[in-house]
This record gives sequence, C-alpha cells and structure tokens, in this order.
Amino acid sequence: MKFDDNTAKRLVAAYRTPEVVAQRGLTLRAMNLRPGERVLDIGTGPGLLLEDIAATVGAEGEAVGVDLSEAMLNVARSRCAGMPWARFERCDATALPFADDAFDAAVATQVYEYVEDIPAALAELRRVVRPGGRVVIVDTDYDSWVLHTSDEERFARVRAVWDGHFVHRGLPRVLVASLRRAGFEVMGQDVIPMFSTEYHPHTYSYGMVQFIADYVANDPRVGPQDAEAWRADLEDLGERGAFFFSLNRYLFAARLPG
Repeated sequence: MKFDDNTAKRLVAAYRTPEVVAQRGLTLRAMNLRPGERVLDIGTGPGLLLEDIAATVGAEGEAVGVDLSEAMLNVARSRCAGMPWARFERCDATALPFADDAFDAAVATQVYEYVEDIPAALAELRRVVRPGGRVVIVDTDYDSWVLHTSDEERFARVRAVWDGHFVHRGLPRVLVASLRRAGFEVMGQDVIPMFSTEYHPHTYSYGMVQFIADYVANDPRVGPQDAEAWRADLEDLGERGAFFFSLNRYLFAARLPG
C-alpha cells in the first residue's frame, strides 16, 4: 500500500470515526502521560494521536512522531503546527535516530504488523525509552476478522490478497512473549473491537472496506470487477440492515525495569 497524500486524507477520515476515537482514548489512558514528559509516537501517520500527546505533555514536554511516509508526516506537521514542542522525523522503526534513554514513554499503533524484524524493532524501542519508562503497543489480529457476505469464496480471495500487504497477520498472539524477551514488563492488556452492524462513511468498517477494495482490485486473484462486486454486496447488506463487521485490535502496556 502506498501511503501518499490521498491515503493520508482517507486515513484521517477513518481515524475520526467513533471506533478509532475510542481507541485513541484507551491508548492515551494506558500511556498515563504527565506534563513535561518526552514521548515518542512510532508510525505517527497523520498525527491525530500525537496531537493529543502534545496537548497532554504541554510546552515543557516533547512529543516526537516518526513515520516512513513523508506524505503522512506533512499532514501531521500541519496538524501540530501550533505546538512547537511537537516535531517529526522520517525513519524506520528498527533504526530510530535518537539517543539512548531519550523518552519517558513511547507508543506504536498499527505499526509492528508491517515490520519484518520484530526483535530488532523492540530492541530499538527499549534503547530509546529510559529505565522505568512506559510503552503501549496496539496491533490487529486479522484472523479475528468476521464479515457477513453473500459470497464467501470471493471474500476468501479478497482476504488472501489483503493479507499480503502486511508482514504479520497475527502479531498480537506473540507480542507478550516478544516484549518480555526484549526486557519489558507487561503491565496491562486489552482488546479493542472494531465492531459495526451499520455501513456508512462515519464507521471504521466503511473506510476499511474502501481501502481493501481499492487494494485488491490491483491483484489478478480478485481484480477490479470482483473488488467492486464485493464492495457493492456490502453496501447492499448495509441498506437491508444485514451488515456485520468485527475485527479485534489488542493493546499491550509495558514498562522497563528501573
């Protein structure tokens, strides 16, 4: 998937749906931020979470967002332009350009499922977070995806192609063990259901369907005709009051000893 200007605009719309707003609230509570703290947001995207982080830590603190997509970073910079203590850098999650023990807290939301080398990414996370610092990680288990559809075979092909756009389809299942191996103490965990029985632009599921349909249309296993038929089927189910979408994200809160 190309995280360009168009993707950034669509992500902002998806991130403003009630389901994702609730997720941000839960994430911020799990981070337990305090004024004056230094906080890192890995994979900051269009910067909605970082905006909340910067507002919480205030001008005496520092909020730093990193991402691989310059288009995303540009949106985030614009969003946080009124808070000079919020800054952004382009980098990879496995090579963070910061000193050891630079941050009091860090967060990564829907990021590590795209990272090939999880041990390297968590080693970098541990390096830049000070002893006693906190981290929060949120990722999706795509085997939890339940969708009512009129054509199960077509949905199976859509799902198979979509699975190819990330590295780890079931990362939450191994994150607790991975965090412990990296030296973190896991302090809390939660499940965040992206659940809807309605299909309209103000739901997370609607935006997700648009992203997926556009993505799978470019793969010969689905193609544009079946991608549009899949999307039209879900719209019809929504109009008839028969739409059902459920997908689980998982939150893990951890700290470094010290």
